[in-house]
Parts: sequence; structure tokens; C-alpha cells
Amino acid sequence: MRSGIPSINLPAQPEKPVPDTSTSAEGLQAVLDNLDALVYVSDFETHELLYMNAYGRRIWGSIDGRKCWQVLQDSDGPCSFCTNDMLVADDGTANAPHVWEFQNQLDQRWYQCRDQAIQWTDGRLARLEIATDITERKNMELALHEAHERARAAAFEDELTRLRNRRAFFEFGNQLLSRALRQQSPTALIMMDLDHFKQVNDTHGHEAGDEVLRKVSSTLGENIRDYDILARMGGEEFALLLPETTEQEALDTAHRLLSALTSLTVDYRGCAIQISASFGITSLGRQDQRLEDLLHRADRALYRSKELGRCQVNLDAPL
Repeated sequence: MRSGIPSINLPAQPEKPVPDTSTSAEGLQAVLDNLDALVYVSDFETHELLYMNAYGRRIWGSIDGRKCWQVLQDSDGPCSFCTNDMLVADDGTANAPHVWEFQNQLDQRWYQCRDQAIQWTDGRLARLEIATDITERKNMELALHEAHERARAAAFEDELTRLRNRRAFFEFGNQLLSRALRQQSPTALIMMDLDHFKQVNDTHGHEAGDEVLRKVSSTLGENIRDYDILARMGGEEFALLLPETTEQEALDTAHRLLSALTSLTVDYRGCAIQISASFGITSLGRQDQRLEDLLHRADRALYRSKELGRCQVNLDAPL
């Protein structure tokens, strides 16, 4: 039956000779020795170096039958970060090449490594690594990351006192509160406000007020635990979130802080400035779901302290 597709009989084409594109061992050696990267081959089992190009020999010296960890790391045993176990599957077949970065502790340079398992000329399994020096690029990346971290830290830091700022207090405080609610662990909040701070600025100037705020912040920081969250909320107002802290423990902490502050004298240009502060305390209650719930009660207790004569501690317990 005819298919309906016309056919054409073409004369057979004569076979063309296939050009020889193979590269001699000397040519391959010339290529490898001119690479601006380390190329080496080591025995998969014994770690003996079987080959290293000129780039590697120039930096690490002759291989002389030594093992890769002796030459490249000046170590007395296999590297803890060796990737050999990642290069071969359970059935003995080679996995895809593994690409990674690390800092060589011998020369302190950063390298991007491409590792793979290959069959060596004598049939044994070997590790081939091509390592490119990326130190300049890595240093730029690290510097950029550090700059980002500094910028992030600055966004969460009060410039004058070096304490956490209001933004940081809510950022970290909400994380802490969420964990406390999940674990049902006791948590307390202290609000503190310096008494008659406006008089300090009016009498001695704003530079004196800034010095008082720095000294107060330092004193508060010296009298709390490392994991407590202390922040300057603005002006002369401070907040202190206390994880794993009962109501009574928070009261004890507030009285200790009040005692430390009233004992503090700030010397500024020959003037001795005495400190006084009012405190408001609350603790995490069963109905609380937000940090604002605690802040509202602690603020209420703080203003009660001011109304009752200042320089004291008051508590507004949750329902």
C-alpha cells in the first residue's frame, strides 16, 4: 500500500575521514600546568597523591609519593572535611561532582573546590579535585556580609546608650513571648522611667542628660542577666523583659535596680547629679497573647509609682 509520501532515491555519500582530535599526554600536561587553579588526583583509599599540576607544585611543593593531607594541609591524618564519601554511591558508581568552598588553614586562602571520583590510568578509583582560589571574591562577600550585619545591628541599637532600641525590644520580645506561651514558662516585664529628668537637661544641659542616660544604661546592664532583654524605649524610659522569672523575682530585680540607681552619682563638669527612678512591673498572665498586653499593665504600674511620689516600685498583676 502506498503511503502517499513521495520518496526520492539519493546516491550514497562517500564516507569522509574523521579528523584525529585526540590530545597527546604532553599537550594535556601543558594545558593543566597553565591553569590558574590547583588540579590534583589522589588514591581514593590510601590518599596518596598521584598527580598535581604546576600551580599546585608551585605553592605546595613536590608530591614525592606523599598523601594529599600531608601536602595540602600539613596534617598527620585524613582531613575531617574530606568529601570522598560523597563522591561514590553505594553501588560503587560515581556521584555527580561535588562543589564546595573552604578556607585552607595552611595558607589561609579561600578555595572553591570541584571534587569527583574518576578511574585512574591503572584502573584504580581516584579523587580528582580542581580548586580555584576565590580569596579576593570571598573577602568581598565577607566584608559585604559584615557591613549588612553592622547595618542590621545599628537598626536595632540605640545610638546613645548602645542598648537595644524600641524596634529591637518588640522584635526580640515577641519572639521570647511566643516561646514563653508555648512552654508556659513564667515571664515578667519591668518598665522604668527616670524621675525629674527634664530638670537635669534644664539645669545642666542636654550633654549632661546624655551622660546620665549612658551611666544609667551601663548600671542597668551590669545588674541583669545576659539573656534578659533591656531596651531604651525612648527619652528616659526603659523596658526590661525577664524570661523564666516569677512576679516575686521581678519585684526583687526592680528593687535591686532601684537601689543601684539611687546609689549612682553622675559627675559632669564638676557637678554631682543624683539619680532617681520609678518602676512598674507585671507578669505574663493566662489571657495575654501580645507583648502590648504586658506593656499596658507595666505602664499603668509605672505611672502609679510616679503618682505616689516617685522613686519606688509598683506592681500591676494580670487577672
